[in-house]
Amino acid sequence: MDTAQDETQINPKAFRRALGNFATGVTIITARGPDGTIVGATASSFNSLSMDPPLILWSSIKGTPSCAIFEQADHFAVNILASDQMDMSNHFARQQEDKFAGVAWEPGLGGAPIFPNCAGRFQCETYAKLDGGDHWIFVGRVRAFDDFGRPPLCFHRGSYAMVFDHPSAFPQMDAAPLPEDNDGRMGNHTFFMMMRASRAYQDRYQPKLETLGLSLIESRSILALNDVPGLTPEDIVPHVHAPIDETRAALVNLTDRALVTAQDGGYVLTPEGHAKADACWDIVKAHERESFQGVSDAELETFNKVLRQLIVPQTAK
Repeated sequence: MDTAQDETQINPKAFRRALGNFATGVTIITARGPDGTIVGATASSFNSLSMDPPLILWSSIKGTPSCAIFEQADHFAVNILASDQMDMSNHFARQQEDKFAGVAWEPGLGGAPIFPNCAGRFQCETYAKLDGGDHWIFVGRVRAFDDFGRPPLCFHRGSYAMVFDHPSAFPQMDAAPLPEDNDGRMGNHTFFMMMRASRAYQDRYQPKLETLGLSLIESRSILALNDVPGLTPEDIVPHVHAPIDETRAALVNLTDRALVTAQDGGYVLTPEGHAKADACWDIVKAHERESFQGVSDAELETFNKVLRQLIVPQTAK
């Protein structure tokens, strides 16, 4: 176990990775400045603070253009993203001229944009701004809120995630085997079986990957660049299923470790990076052999064919 003995010895990159062990929700914070400028920023720093009065908080890096607007705004809104709004999270995490172009929204209190189809929304009056090192901590007094009850989008260890009830929350079901007949809806529903299989597959894969000293997002970035050299951070996002900020942070980590290098606006693997990619593929292949032991090549090809069909449905003829 790595234990930091003195704050002067803390490695910022390792510190960021350690913080990634804490699973968070994903929000888009919005506001309208005194001059009418609207801003939106993807943030996972949202948290509750007080019930009486009803207070929440979030934080933003000092010095960013959007942070300057949040400092001046007398209201802001917290849009808690639902599990199907990953693309929206990525969109508002990117630096671009007009983040709201083509995005459905309506003005909330103080003109702060609020979005439809979220898991929940909080409209806040600015209550306090606190110094938090390289961040400002914004405290808001909730003046209105919406609870849509949709499953939230989550982020954990460099990758998007979804919320599922822990099996131990329902101990009375532990002794009951999944039904083998076609009448068992949960046990025989394709979607639920795929989700359970995917989670179980990744849970057994993750510890093996960690032997290489890589996070999921770092390993996926390396494998993407191994296949297609020169990808930009924005190009890599669809391959790693992570926000653009976290993708950039992973690339910074990999650059610091001399595994990738910037080239013509994109990134390429160094010789050390190619060796690490080969090591990743060795783990991927070994885990695949272990997981599909007893499955014939023909059955595996059929399985892969079904997966491809789900990913890119064929046009009906």
